[in-house]
Amino acid sequence: MKIRDIDWTTWQPQRRATLLFIVRDGQVLLIHKKRGLGAGKVNGPGGHVEDGETPLACAVREVEEELGITPLGVEPCGELRFQFTDGLALLVYVFRADDCRGEPRESDEAAPLWAPLDKVPFERMWADDHTWFPMMLRGEPFDGWFTFDGDTLLDFELKRAQNA
Repeated sequence: MKIRDIDWTTWQPQRRATLLFIVRDGQVLLIHKKRGLGAGKVNGPGGHVEDGETPLACAVREVEEELGITPLGVEPCGELRFQFTDGLALLVYVFRADDCRGEPRESDEAAPLWAPLDKVPFERMWADDHTWFPMMLRGEPFDGWFTFDGDTLLDFELKRAQNA
């Protein structure tokens, strides 16, 4: 499935979710995900947007639930649209924070992992992460469209967001 095979102007996500990355002191806070979509992979803390919840409120809530910390200086970075061959359509709002209150702790959902910015473990992450992660680290706004078959990235388009 190619990006051009999908009419993105009428595409609707089945789920909306968030990711929030805390970047400070030359490191980024990641998690080893224990359950749910992407279990076993390294990712950022995040989760599903609940009815009536804003993406920002969701991102902060998920970090607090998963790691027991409160992100500070949170800014939106981009939006990622995923279409899976099994029919799952997912819109992910990506945020970046420049600090946090508290020390990250392990939960039943995630184990925290601080990674140096020059040693991000892309080989343990989703296949699309290496495409947009550098833009997030630079604070450059982005929009991305991705097609997946299970864990396999089939096609993508990534561009600097125009409304930034």
